[in-house]
Amino acid sequence: MLVDSHCHLTFPDFKDDVTDVLARAKLVGIETFLSICCKLDEIELLQAFTSAHPQVYCSVGIHPHEATPTLQQTPDLKAVIEKALKFEKVVGLGETGLDYYYENSSRGDQERSFRLHCELALVHDLPLIIHTRDAEEDTLRVLDDYPGVKGVFHCFSGSQFLAQEALIRGFFLSLSGILTFKTAEDLRQAIALAPLDRLLLETDSPYLAPIPHRGKRNEPAFMVETAKVLASIKSIPFEEVTQATTDNFFRLFSRARSS
Repeated sequence: MLVDSHCHLTFPDFKDDVTDVLARAKLVGIETFLSICCKLDEIELLQAFTSAHPQVYCSVGIHPHEATPTLQQTPDLKAVIEKALKFEKVVGLGETGLDYYYENSSRGDQERSFRLHCELALVHDLPLIIHTRDAEEDTLRVLDDYPGVKGVFHCFSGSQFLAQEALIRGFFLSLSGILTFKTAEDLRQAIALAPLDRLLLETDSPYLAPIPHRGKRNEPAFMVETAKVLASIKSIPFEEVTQATTDNFFRLFSRARSS
């Protein structure tokens, strides 16, 4: 069994065939999914979707791109998020973090939103789902203000430095189709040094389809290709990758295990 630990199944890209998408994933052994929240107006849709699909869990969170408009329009953001966290299929907070590459929201607002997620993660004992791009040092600086917070660096494509620092702090690294790209040799070298018991797999679908599907709409079934590359990097059987990454998911997202 495999787990797609980060996908966006309620995005419009899947509106016409999501049932078929889930069926194709099941055929290749992917039986559990975490569909991620990026903004407040996705919460109700995710609640309805996960209620209809027992194998799908969800998160609650504000993507760094959405930080400024969300903070401006929602003065009671903490209360809104905490209310959403009561839904039984919620297993994590995010995606949240810092993105200085696009900087669609101001850096100050991104950090304020990120810090709110960190506070709530500690209060509610939930893992963070972290997005970081061109902001490694600031991401680590914020996390260091919240000792004990746990979580995952999703779609990890950062430096060896970030990999080491994330692991030192007890975080997991989640690997997407980027791991299969020809240009990702530095990432593969970093992952070769990371312990298997701290790795997850994801698609970030509909984005980042792995080779040989690159350029297509990504979907969970394609994650098998990423798992194959990880098995090659670690020089272990494919089945060992599936077992380890599945165990890791349920260890981190423990509410999924108990539901």
